[in-house]
Amino acid sequence: MRFGIFIPQGWRLDLVGIEPAAQWGVMRDLAQRADAGDAWESLWVYDHFHTVPIPTDEATHEAWTLMSAFAATTSRIRLGQMCTAISYRNPAYLAKVAATVDLVSGGRVEMGIGAGWYEHEWRAYGYGFPRAGERLARLDEGVQIFKQAWTTGKATLDGKHYQVDGAIVRPLPLQEGGIPIWVAGGGEKVTLRIAAKYAQYTNFSPDPEEFTRKSDLLREHCAEVGTDFEAITRSANFNTVVGATAAEVEERLAAVEARITPYLGADAARTHVKDMFRSSPAVGTPEQVIANLTRLRGLGLAYGIFNFPESAYDLTGIELFEREVIPALR
Repeated sequence: MRFGIFIPQGWRLDLVGIEPAAQWGVMRDLAQRADAGDAWESLWVYDHFHTVPIPTDEATHEAWTLMSAFAATTSRIRLGQMCTAISYRNPAYLAKVAATVDLVSGGRVEMGIGAGWYEHEWRAYGYGFPRAGERLARLDEGVQIFKQAWTTGKATLDGKHYQVDGAIVRPLPLQEGGIPIWVAGGGEKVTLRIAAKYAQYTNFSPDPEEFTRKSDLLREHCAEVGTDFEAITRSANFNTVVGATAAEVEERLAAVEARITPYLGADAARTHVKDMFRSSPAVGTPEQVIANLTRLRGLGLAYGIFNFPESAYDLTGIELFEREVIPALR
């Protein structure tokens, strides 16, 4: 199993209480810590503009700006977004941005891409909010543009949603064959078919039953479009709180809840922790988390990306995970 780690950027209210002027230093230091060791293959950020579970005035730092900054301040670790919303940027422009970041990083960029879902920020930024079918059609066309741009240095597409005519993307990314594409989302009829056509990686639910169902459907789509299911690495994201004992896990969850309560209110904070953490396969003691992840690995999960809500404030949970969970599963 391979391991990635999310760097807090504010989207999940994971930088609250830290002055904005100090937040880049926190993010940079966490990125460099992950870069310096050998536990983590990759670091990740989210592509969002407004906080969750509700929009607040708290900081949410922009994903591709962070990609460039991390590219220049790390040397080994791979750099990804889970996941870039295709409609937030013209795809030919985004292909150019990603190619530039790949050069800055020495060839370490991953392209996590999806259709986008957070309606509030779509409308607030003036993007409208097209129906799901249109958002997915944009995803398909956008990925076609990426693949052309990163393999030939030029993209032309007369699509329904995007039209580019000889858009030059030079220099090419450093990675041979272009930047690896992660198609994120578990939409069964369209998203997984797009993944089957274009992706080197997928990212969908870590629930064992749902993971199995999505995997089976991905296999069917691959057979229909003529691609190799076994060549696609399946991944999932995990909200992660690990403690040496059950009591310590509860203490850590209580600390997360207390930290976000001033911004959400007590009831919403309690609900958020319940929904996002208490049912996560990566919440528990090391033994519990290892057992859950071992089951998922047996179902075909090859890559986990882990979000630690306390990472900007307390590294001991990450250290425990690195010491006990990763060696048991790698």
